[in-house]
Amino acid sequence: MNGLLRCVAFCAALLVAGMGAGQNSAQELGGLARVDPASSGIETGRGDRTTLTIGLSQGVPWRIFTLTDPARLVIDFREADWSAVTPAQFEAGLLAQVRLGTYLPGWTRLVSRLSQPATITTAELNVNDDGAGAVLRVALEPTDADSFAARAGAPRDPRWDLPEPALTDQTTPRDPDGPLKIVIDPGHGGVDPGAEAEGINEKTLMLTFARELQETLRRAGGFEVSLTRTDDYFVSLERRVAIAHERRADVFVSLHADALAHGTAHGATVYLLSKEASDAASAQLAERHDRDDLLSGVDLHDTDDRVTGILLDMARQETRPRGEALAGAIVDGIAQTGGPMNRRPLRSASFSVLKAADIPSVLIEIGFLSSPRDLENLRDPNWRQRMADGIRAGLERWRTEDAARRALSRQ
Repeated sequence: MNGLLRCVAFCAALLVAGMGAGQNSAQELGGLARVDPASSGIETGRGDRTTLTIGLSQGVPWRIFTLTDPARLVIDFREADWSAVTPAQFEAGLLAQVRLGTYLPGWTRLVSRLSQPATITTAELNVNDDGAGAVLRVALEPTDADSFAARAGAPRDPRWDLPEPALTDQTTPRDPDGPLKIVIDPGHGGVDPGAEAEGINEKTLMLTFARELQETLRRAGGFEVSLTRTDDYFVSLERRVAIAHERRADVFVSLHADALAHGTAHGATVYLLSKEASDAASAQLAERHDRDDLLSGVDLHDTDDRVTGILLDMARQETRPRGEALAGAIVDGIAQTGGPMNRRPLRSASFSVLKAADIPSVLIEIGFLSSPRDLENLRDPNWRQRMADGIRAGLERWRTEDAARRALSRQ
């Protein structure tokens, strides 16, 4: 992001924090700002000029920036409630495919895919003299791809962003008599709802099931379980993997319940990481998962140089057979509790969330929201409990067999 836009966002935040509401600004700015649908919307003008207006019940700190691949506009707010407006209210002109929701606890995000590269010509927040309202106006005009790319980029600010993924020492072997450390990853979250059907969205359903699975494993004993997210907020794909490393996970399990736009799919499916997808549907799902991360305003990084790539491949040579055994054990465990399983329950694809080279990782589609039968099952807490029991049985079997294999390999 160029200096002008950084200055605009920074100065706007200072304006909100220090002015606008008079002597009581500190107290009034501490509450939730509601987005007013009556004073919010979008206007288009000559030459595809697009003006976005967001009416707020009070001023809040905010920032704005653009990202590439695909071209996106991102606006972050402190404590803004979007429940009274819909994404369609802001989709016109240069703005398309808008998403609204939580980015981090306490921070909300509007992210829009741009119909073409655009430059931000105006970005200003005006707070009423009495502090009882504020209006953010953002004006955009088309620009060329090179100019857009030169100005795009996410700012880095510890007040707004998650910490950078930390490298941790993975050389300490796991205590074979200690608990198996499981990191459960409820798919999607916050501004990224995932699949949706009949009033149900994937992010909410997967968080519910992740909590149920966590409780099932804790009651069984022998497991230390944590989640990549504990509420409805956004977590990038690379951050999910970093959390697994920070928790020194022995196993990483990502949970999803997708919907297929074309074709049909039913039953649970367990996925492993592979550069080549095992089938066209798996490739489609992997691409959509990664694209959801892009649309949520976070770039997927591919920073592996040649040496790093070789080291990762070496680590995966040891991890891959353990991951394959893990996937097979979970498939068997789910099948023994009544499934239902997909007709091809074990598949592979290049899911970014499975790219921890040193942690056996699987992605479980516990069902498909596009399947009426699966949707009915996913709504049923008793069915979800049987699914959780099946995953628990698979993990217990894998733990025993993995310990035996590793003992043999040391002899």
